[in-house]
Amino acid sequence: MNSWKNDSSKRRDKLSIIAEILEIAKEGTLKTQIMYRANLSFAQLNDYLKFMLKTGLLNKFRASGKDVYSATEKGVDFLQRHFELTELLTEDENGKNGVKIPPQNLFKKI
Repeated sequence: MNSWKNDSSKRRDKLSIIAEILEIAKEGTLKTQIMYRANLSFAQLNDYLKFMLKTGLLNKFRASGKDVYSATEKGVDFLQRHFELTELLTEDENGKNGVKIPPQNLFKKI
Protein backbone atom coordinates (compact mmCIF):
# COMPACT_ATOMS: atom_id res chain seq x y z
CA MET A 1 0.00 0.00 0.00
CA ASN A 2 1.30 3.44 -0.92
CA SER A 3 0.78 5.77 2.00
CA TRP A 4 1.49 8.86 -0.12
CA LYS A 5 -1.52 8.25 -2.36
CA ASN A 6 -4.81 9.87 -1.45
CA ASP A 7 -8.22 10.32 -3.07
CA SER A 8 -6.91 13.05 -5.34
CA SER A 9 -4.66 10.52 -7.11
CA LYS A 10 -7.67 8.81 -8.67
CA ARG A 11 -8.15 9.20 -12.39
CA ARG A 12 -10.66 11.84 -13.39
CA ASP A 13 -13.49 10.93 -15.70
CA LYS A 14 -14.15 12.96 -18.85
CA LEU A 15 -17.23 14.70 -17.47
CA SER A 16 -15.27 15.85 -14.41
CA ILE A 17 -12.51 17.24 -16.64
CA ILE A 18 -15.11 19.06 -18.76
CA ALA A 19 -16.65 20.51 -15.60
CA GLU A 20 -13.23 21.61 -14.36
CA ILE A 21 -12.47 23.36 -17.67
CA LEU A 22 -15.85 25.11 -17.52
CA GLU A 23 -15.20 26.24 -13.94
CA ILE A 24 -11.82 27.66 -14.96
CA ALA A 25 -13.31 29.39 -18.04
CA LYS A 26 -16.41 30.85 -16.38
CA GLU A 27 -15.04 34.39 -16.49
CA GLY A 28 -12.94 33.90 -19.63
CA THR A 29 -9.36 32.66 -19.65
CA LEU A 30 -6.44 31.79 -21.90
CA LYS A 31 -5.68 28.33 -23.24
CA THR A 32 -2.43 28.02 -21.27
CA GLN A 33 -4.19 28.90 -18.01
CA ILE A 34 -6.76 26.16 -18.63
CA MET A 35 -3.99 23.68 -19.43
CA TYR A 36 -2.03 24.36 -16.23
CA ARG A 37 -4.96 24.75 -13.86
CA ALA A 38 -6.72 21.60 -15.17
CA ASN A 39 -3.42 19.69 -15.24
CA LEU A 40 -3.81 18.58 -18.86
CA SER A 41 -1.26 18.00 -21.59
CA PHE A 42 -1.38 20.23 -24.66
CA ALA A 43 -2.81 17.39 -26.78
CA GLN A 44 -5.48 16.54 -24.18
CA LEU A 45 -6.45 20.18 -23.85
CA ASN A 46 -6.82 20.60 -27.62
CA ASP A 47 -9.09 17.54 -27.79
CA TYR A 48 -11.31 18.82 -24.96
CA LEU A 49 -11.46 22.38 -26.34
CA LYS A 50 -12.35 21.12 -29.82
CA PHE A 51 -15.17 18.97 -28.40
CA MET A 52 -16.45 21.71 -26.06
CA LEU A 53 -16.47 24.35 -28.81
CA LYS A 54 -18.26 21.97 -31.17
CA THR A 55 -20.95 21.13 -28.59
CA GLY A 56 -21.44 24.76 -27.55
CA LEU A 57 -20.13 24.43 -23.99
CA LEU A 58 -17.33 26.94 -24.62
CA ASN A 59 -17.03 30.12 -26.64
CA LYS A 60 -13.76 31.40 -28.14
CA PHE A 61 -13.12 35.06 -28.89
CA ARG A 62 -10.13 37.34 -29.48
CA ALA A 63 -9.09 39.90 -26.89
CA SER A 64 -5.85 41.87 -27.04
CA GLY A 65 -4.67 39.61 -29.85
CA LYS A 66 -5.15 36.39 -27.83
CA ASP A 67 -7.76 33.63 -27.94
CA VAL A 68 -9.92 33.71 -24.83
CA TYR A 69 -12.20 30.84 -23.85
CA SER A 70 -15.34 31.33 -21.80
CA ALA A 71 -18.19 29.10 -20.71
CA THR A 72 -21.43 29.58 -22.63
CA GLU A 73 -24.88 29.54 -21.03
CA LYS A 74 -25.09 25.87 -22.00
CA GLY A 75 -21.70 25.29 -20.38
CA VAL A 76 -22.75 26.96 -17.13
CA ASP A 77 -25.93 24.84 -17.16
CA PHE A 78 -23.79 21.69 -17.61
CA LEU A 79 -21.56 22.80 -14.75
CA GLN A 80 -24.53 23.33 -12.43
CA ARG A 81 -26.04 19.94 -13.31
CA HIS A 82 -22.68 18.21 -12.85
CA PHE A 83 -22.35 19.81 -9.42
CA GLU A 84 -25.88 18.72 -8.45
CA LEU A 85 -25.26 15.13 -9.54
CA THR A 86 -21.93 15.04 -7.73
CA GLU A 87 -23.59 16.35 -4.56
CA LEU A 88 -26.39 13.82 -4.89
CA LEU A 89 -23.94 10.94 -5.07
CA THR A 90 -21.54 12.20 -2.40
CA GLU A 91 -22.01 10.87 1.09
CA ASP A 92 -22.64 13.44 3.77
CA GLU A 93 -21.30 13.28 7.32
CA ASN A 94 -24.16 10.98 8.39
CA GLY A 95 -23.30 8.37 5.79
CA LYS A 96 -26.38 9.06 3.69
CA ASN A 97 -25.99 10.12 0.10
CA GLY A 98 -28.95 12.48 -0.08
CA VAL A 99 -31.01 10.22 -2.33
CA LYS A 100 -34.58 10.32 -1.11
CA ILE A 101 -36.31 6.97 -1.17
CA PRO A 102 -40.13 6.98 -1.23
CA PRO A 103 -41.97 5.35 1.68
CA GLN A 104 -42.51 1.61 1.36
CA ASN A 105 -46.30 1.97 1.15
CA LEU A 106 -45.89 3.66 -2.26
CA PHE A 107 -44.18 0.63 -3.79
CA LYS A 108 -46.45 -1.78 -5.63
CA LYS A 109 -46.45 -5.29 -4.29
CA ILE A 110 -46.05 -7.92 -6.96
